[in-house]
Amino acid sequence: MAIQAYAATAPGGQLERFEYDPGPLAPDEVEIDVEYCGVCHSDLSMLDNDWELTTYPFVPGHEVIGRVAQAGPTVGHLQVGQRVGLGWSSRSCLVCDECLGGHQHRCGQIETGGATIVGRHGGFANKVRCQAVWAIALPETVDALSAGPLFCGGITVFNPFIRNAIRPTQHVAVVGIGGLGHMALAFANKWGCEVTAFSTNPSKEAETREMGAHHFLNSKDPAALTDAANRFDMVLVTVNVPLDWDAYIATLRPGGKLHVVGAIPSLQATWFPVILGDKSIGGSPTGSPATIREMLTFCGRHRIAPTVEEYPLSQVNEAMEKIRNGSPRYRLVLKNDLGG
Repeated sequence: MAIQAYAATAPGGQLERFEYDPGPLAPDEVEIDVEYCGVCHSDLSMLDNDWELTTYPFVPGHEVIGRVAQAGPTVGHLQVGQRVGLGWSSRSCLVCDECLGGHQHRCGQIETGGATIVGRHGGFANKVRCQAVWAIALPETVDALSAGPLFCGGITVFNPFIRNAIRPTQHVAVVGIGGLGHMALAFANKWGCEVTAFSTNPSKEAETREMGAHHFLNSKDPAALTDAANRFDMVLVTVNVPLDWDAYIATLRPGGKLHVVGAIPSLQATWFPVILGDKSIGGSPTGSPATIREMLTFCGRHRIAPTVEEYPLSQVNEAMEKIRNGSPRYRLVLKNDLGG
């Protein structure tokens, strides 16, 4: 049966109705009836071919929530009708060192045909397919409408807490309170940490405190950065613009981590303070299937959900325009109105 979708045929083009034949379902795959699909800035970057990875016609969408419509013969852990989520990764080799070590999201196959919207058609559609290991069962305690962004933005800011072994007694700062940052504040707060929000917009202070921040710093104020010296165990950077990296490194305690998940163009820093303070600078992509399951359990337990605006899929171009030129609050989600 043909899949109905929205696709662009050129960089930056409008998304228009598109139909394609997916061919036979692979033995290790599932087909998902899409209910909701989040709109991520990465969808816009891929639409514009910013990373020179896009093939056209291009169907965006990698924050999918839906129900298993059919499963290949080797799939035994999912049942037809079960609600699942799908994020950036849709296939990994399962036999390389990274996969066998539990880091399937670092598999070399991800960016050569294993990403949901790289060389594949994504979730701005009525159906989408993936390797079954990447279709993660959604707990009943997690709201389906708002859950899609957890599978990309959410896991992107959750994984650093795991990777850096952050403890509840530590002090975490989040730089940039947008689509990623607002989820990071909630994670850090429920993790048990002391939480500071960094934003260039002072009007966000009250809202960041509602999201879980205990403190707010205006990052346009050089004195605020200076006063924060030697304060944080992890500074989680969610923005994609250059910063005064030396100033942020100075806010770290000895042994502290500057962890960047925003797609910054480059990072330049004076290295001697890093050496003297036994500090580190790192980054990470999304997360493994096991870490995604951990995140969903954590969200269900603590009632963590992204703040979303809902659009019908038929208004996908309006949603993409809001990502390009507007101010989403804080993530956008498309509801499938193409039918089954």
